[in-house]
Amino acid sequence: MPNSLKEKLLLRPGDLNAFFGLVVDNMTQLVIMASILVGIFKFPREIVYSRMIPGSAIGVLVGDLIFSIMAIRLARRTGRSDITAMPLGIDTPSLFAFTFGVIGPAYLATNDATLAWKISMAVVILVGLVKTAGAFLGPTLRRIVPRAGLLGPIAGVALLLIAFLPSLKIVENPLVGFFSLIVILTCIVGRIPFPFRIPAAFAAVVLGMLLSFLSGHVGPGPAPSPVSAEAIAWALPFPSLAFLEGLPHILPYLPIALPFAIIVIIGGIDVTESASAAGDEYDTRAILLTSGFSTMASGLCGGVVQTTPYIGHPAYKEMGGGAGYTLATALFIGFAAIFGFLGTVVDFLPEAAVAPILIFIGLEITAQA
Repeated sequence: MPNSLKEKLLLRPGDLNAFFGLVVDNMTQLVIMASILVGIFKFPREIVYSRMIPGSAIGVLVGDLIFSIMAIRLARRTGRSDITAMPLGIDTPSLFAFTFGVIGPAYLATNDATLAWKISMAVVILVGLVKTAGAFLGPTLRRIVPRAGLLGPIAGVALLLIAFLPSLKIVENPLVGFFSLIVILTCIVGRIPFPFRIPAAFAAVVLGMLLSFLSGHVGPGPAPSPVSAEAIAWALPFPSLAFLEGLPHILPYLPIALPFAIIVIIGGIDVTESASAAGDEYDTRAILLTSGFSTMASGLCGGVVQTTPYIGHPAYKEMGGGAGYTLATALFIGFAAIFGFLGTVVDFLPEAAVAPILIFIGLEITAQA
């Protein structure tokens, strides 16, 4: 690809580092959702793998594609080539709230998996509508609230969910985890290039997989997880009005779902301010509208969890990411879910090898705040 085209599309070597961080985060969310629904609530696998996961992945596909385009347009408008796209993915807190507070209880209450799925679709679409409406208040709130007030809350999220919890995976498998962490700290934090200019995150994951293989920790075990047991299957999601059948039943679940819509609106304002502090001035309303639109797209296609702008923009910028990492994440997550090999990929990614990437992201966000 000619260099001029790469520059126009904001494709940079650092995109590979950023891609690993964002795609693994999203894949893990979808696999956790499937594990909870199938393993705890005994939800039928067919609905989870052929409808819920592909539909939820559509939200990531749509949102990250839009964010990639927004980054390219910002670069053209400002004449800068160092713009980094805003990351988007499955919202972690609401994933647990929706699975344990909406989808699972709806299935237990109705004893009808299809109806529970349609109820969840309706809830997600309503959440998307609320976020879309709230987008028009975003710029005003951002002007009123001081920057420290916006960046402070995401520091807590970064420390706990992104830095601390993954560090436990390193302790569980220290040989792989600490080796990968050394690579990340040396090459990304210390700015010492990996031999042959190989991206550090890619090298950390590949070497971690090799160590896991040699130590006998990689690959499906004798008792496969619900995801790894599923055969690879085509599951192309299309928009539908199936959620209309679930609308009459959503009232009991709104007190759980709607607060998370408001939380994501506030979080979207926070991450926009975070990106601004890192040098990339995105329009708050456009960021929030993308979050709302991608959530509605997910619900219309059968998805059951909402999307959100992620708080890792400064870390992905530090990694050298442009727009290529969000574009690659959108396509990979979309196709992986549609073709049914998402769980298989995750099975062969050692958590201890990936955790250092997330730890770096969490610490970078905290340092900025």
